[in-house]
Amino acid sequence: MTNSLPDNAQVISATFNQQLLIGAAMIAVCVVIHGMGLFTIQRVLSGEQMTERFEKLRPLSVTGAGFTLIAVFAIIFLHFVEIWLFAFLYNYLGALHSFSEALYFSTISYATIGYSDASIHNEWRMVAALEGVVGIILLGWSTAFFVRILGRLEGEDGKLR
Repeated sequence: MTNSLPDNAQVISATFNQQLLIGAAMIAVCVVIHGMGLFTIQRVLSGEQMTERFEKLRPLSVTGAGFTLIAVFAIIFLHFVEIWLFAFLYNYLGALHSFSEALYFSTISYATIGYSDASIHNEWRMVAALEGVVGIILLGWSTAFFVRILGRLEGEDGKLR
C-alpha cells in the first residue's frame, strides 16, 4: 500500500509500541464513553415513569415507533462521538490530509468497511486497525442493547402488544 500523503506532510512520528499505547488509550476512552452512554439510556428507560409508559406502550403505534427512533438516534449519537474522537486524533497527528478525510477514514474504519480510497500515514496504521476492533465490538454491544429495548416493548410473553 502506497502512502498518499506528500513527503512534506507534518506527521507526528511514533514507534509501534507508541501506536499500540495510543490505540489502547482510545479504546479505553471509547469503551467508557459507550458504557456510560448506554448506562444513561438504560437509566432513563428504567425510571418509574418510563416503566409505566412501557407497560402501556404499543410497539406498532406512532408513539412506539417514535420511542424506537429516539433510542436508535441516541445509540447512533454515541457512535458518532467515538468516530469523531478518532478523527480528531488522526487530524492532530497529521495522519491524513484534512479533517474531513480523517472523519471519513475514521467512519469507514470504525464500521470495519475498510475502503482503501483513503489512506492513513504508515506511522498510524495500527491505531486505525485498533479503531476497527473497538468499532465492531461497540456496534455489537449497541445491537444487543437495542434488542433488549425492543424486547421490553414486546412484553413479558414476547408478543407484541
